[in-house]
Amino acid sequence: MKIVVLDGYCLNPGDLDWSGFEPIGPITVYDRTPAALTVERSKDADVLLTNKTVLNVENMSQMPNLKYVGVLATGYNVVDLEYAASRGITVTNIPAYSTASVAQMVFAHILNITNSVEHHSQLVRDGAWTRSIDFCFWNRPQVELAGKTIGLVGLGNTGMATARIALAFGMKVIAVTTKKNLPDGIKSVSYSDLWQQSDIVSLHCPLTADTRNLVSANTIAQMKPSAILINTGRGPLVDEQALADALNSGRIAAAAVDVLSTEPPAANNPLLTARNCYITPHIAWATREARQRLMDIAVGNLKAFAFGKPVNVVKG
Repeated sequence: MKIVVLDGYCLNPGDLDWSGFEPIGPITVYDRTPAALTVERSKDADVLLTNKTVLNVENMSQMPNLKYVGVLATGYNVVDLEYAASRGITVTNIPAYSTASVAQMVFAHILNITNSVEHHSQLVRDGAWTRSIDFCFWNRPQVELAGKTIGLVGLGNTGMATARIALAFGMKVIAVTTKKNLPDGIKSVSYSDLWQQSDIVSLHCPLTADTRNLVSANTIAQMKPSAILINTGRGPLVDEQALADALNSGRIAAAAVDVLSTEPPAANNPLLTARNCYITPHIAWATREARQRLMDIAVGNLKAFAFGKPVNVVKG
């Protein structure tokens, strides 16, 4: 089978290798593929691996040999699943590879905000502690997490991992979830109770028609003025203008996001200049450990397909 990787750089910028695929067939790896080159690079491929390069009716219809699409991510909206099914093209994804890394990023952001880590480190470099007359120095409150309430929207793999970390910090954990028989220490609540009771709200739900702009001016109005919002899920879960307005007016205390509605963001995205908004560039998934796990699962997916027993298949 001829294998083509359309946009391998995000998964492997040079610290991993693609050799696991070599026993299956010859592999050609492109760091990035502009839309205009998708067909040219893929027309003879039996297997395509893609992260964000879009595969639609227009380009897939010009790939007569295509039998398999492996999405190098959990989300698979970049592939026209209906057309793939009509052609008998198998589509797979990579579930649950970054659970621990994303949960870790949630708390990296929480700790940065509650302890003002970045802020105080910079003040030390600027000489503020050197000039202090006291043995210690701070100019923003230090906040203890023990006893605080974290509200989780969604209790899938990442939500549950985040809950376990929160419990280890001595936090109260509430969640909007359809799961029954929750572990000790986690309480199921309504959306309205979650917005009103949480000191920290963390989003871990999929993006659907119902969850788009889940965090809006209306929901923010129900939150505590001291509340912190964390989004490591999907950018469009948040109405970015409403969140920026709330931060700038002091309606809520802070927000931290690893995802935005458009990535990379437009220069005029309101969150880029919003008060107390901490943004990381979609890197919660990108630890070397998580990326190696992704690579290993991707190899396993293709091997399973080659042996006629595909796994992690997604359907429209």
